[in-house]
Amino acid sequence: MGSFKFSSPKDFVPRIALLFSKQGKPYGIRGFGKDIVAGVTVGFIALPLAMAFSIAAGASPGQGLFTAILAGFTACIFGGSNFQISGPSVSFMVITIKILSNHGMSGLFAATFMAGIILILLALSGFGRFIKYIPYPVTTGFSTGIGVMIFSQQIKDFFGLEIAQSSPGFFEKWIEYFQFFPTLNFSAAGIGIGTVLIILAIRKFFPRIPGSVIGVVIATVTCFVFGLSSETIGSRFGGVPSVFPKPAMPDINFEVFRLLLPDAFTIALLAVIESLLSAVVADGMTGERHNSNMELAAQGVGNMVSAVFGGIPSTGAIARTAANIKSGAVSPISGMVHVVILVLFVLFLSPLASLIPLTSLSAVLMVVGWDVCNFRRFFRIIKTSPKSDIIILLTTFLLTVLVDITFAVGAGIIMSMFLFMLRMIEVAGIKPGTTNFAKEIISDQKDTDGPIPAHSKNIEIYEIAGPFFFGVADMLQDTLQHISKAPLVFILRMKDVPAIDATGITVLESFLSQCRRRKTKVFLCDIQAQPMKALNKAGFIQEIGKENIIENLDKAIAAAEEYLFENIHLLFM
Repeated sequence: MGSFKFSSPKDFVPRIALLFSKQGKPYGIRGFGKDIVAGVTVGFIALPLAMAFSIAAGASPGQGLFTAILAGFTACIFGGSNFQISGPSVSFMVITIKILSNHGMSGLFAATFMAGIILILLALSGFGRFIKYIPYPVTTGFSTGIGVMIFSQQIKDFFGLEIAQSSPGFFEKWIEYFQFFPTLNFSAAGIGIGTVLIILAIRKFFPRIPGSVIGVVIATVTCFVFGLSSETIGSRFGGVPSVFPKPAMPDINFEVFRLLLPDAFTIALLAVIESLLSAVVADGMTGERHNSNMELAAQGVGNMVSAVFGGIPSTGAIARTAANIKSGAVSPISGMVHVVILVLFVLFLSPLASLIPLTSLSAVLMVVGWDVCNFRRFFRIIKTSPKSDIIILLTTFLLTVLVDITFAVGAGIIMSMFLFMLRMIEVAGIKPGTTNFAKEIISDQKDTDGPIPAHSKNIEIYEIAGPFFFGVADMLQDTLQHISKAPLVFILRMKDVPAIDATGITVLESFLSQCRRRKTKVFLCDIQAQPMKALNKAGFIQEIGKENIIENLDKAIAAAEEYLFENIHLLFM
């Protein structure tokens, strides 16, 4: 079992730094050419998504573009993956809307900046390697919930409904949709439906072409040429600025810190999950290995930079990263090229963005929301998983949709922790034994040269199986109470205990005191390295006496028999 350890300086070497070093793979003109092609392709894919995600989150399209540029470039410079593409993500939509409604844009900047700091601290602590332990039902539950929320959020713009201010609640929002459905804008609805069909058709017949870009371009041209009535980026936001915003530190004081810390943690956790899952997907597609802690640090710096320049939360994006790989990328240079494409658009083509109909961007997000839901995976878990996993899945999903994503993620993880403890208790425990039992538990015979010797009925042998942590330790406290007559000698075997925590040590101390009150001699045997180190550090070895720590069960039984022989008078008491 591996032990926890903080990250070391060698864990923080960006992949871009390895590109031209002896440690990295050779990189030349051919590789650069592939990165150019991949970067241009992903740049066109990211262009509508950055604006659409930002609008869906309650921010402006310009903020989405600047986030994709600044955080995306920063993540390429400091990232731990050769292929990661970072920028605004649909995962942040729910939490961003919540922060904006409660604390305004300044609160979003502060929460994003704080999330960046949290990500860096997680990287320094070595947390990156533990992301794989977040249970699948939790990530599936809230990702499906986010997908449903995304889809639901787009109904207003997709159909051009005249709703001045939508309700934040899921059911209230749908009640409003039905109430205001008579205000449906047929032009907007037609453009939206057409955009969805174009995206799906291109995805099916021309998968290498960015369908979202083609769909938005066709919708914009159609709307402009035929003079269709539909709200555009220009009519709602005044267009996209062609000048980069000036940097300004977010206003963070103690009160802001206290109020926004839970939301900042949610942003950070979502960034951890999506960026590292994206990196894992990239590893699976390429056969390479990413540096998880370096990637977390890069995402942290990216979010801090985004907040300073008035942007929104950012993370590694699975879809854009996968598209980057499929387009032939070989290094972080492709991510930098994708940023250059976005910069050129802002500098030279931003006035054209004002013509983009919002319904076309809603159509893009509806397709994305459907993809995020992944109902096939959702229902497969329901059909094939244990009831406990199904409960966690549905609880996380329903809390995400009906309550709050911060609460949903926290509740899902806490439920999973309790489930983990229950399952650990199921496979662990305190097992009583006799001579025959002792023979059975030593299946490999590594610590004995022959059969287990017969021993006195006054010797009781018990074995702890599994990690001796707070979920299992309570069993030991009840052990003596379940023995009808206290034995003169108690042998506690710890051969299958790979680790022990503070609660386990405390319980062992209490158990030792309990045995001494009942005049029972205690021997411990077969203690592994981590428990031995922990018990020694806690002073337990000195308390029980080093002579009572025995190498294996054979020798422990011999020591117990010797103790009984030397104290034969105890047999007649």
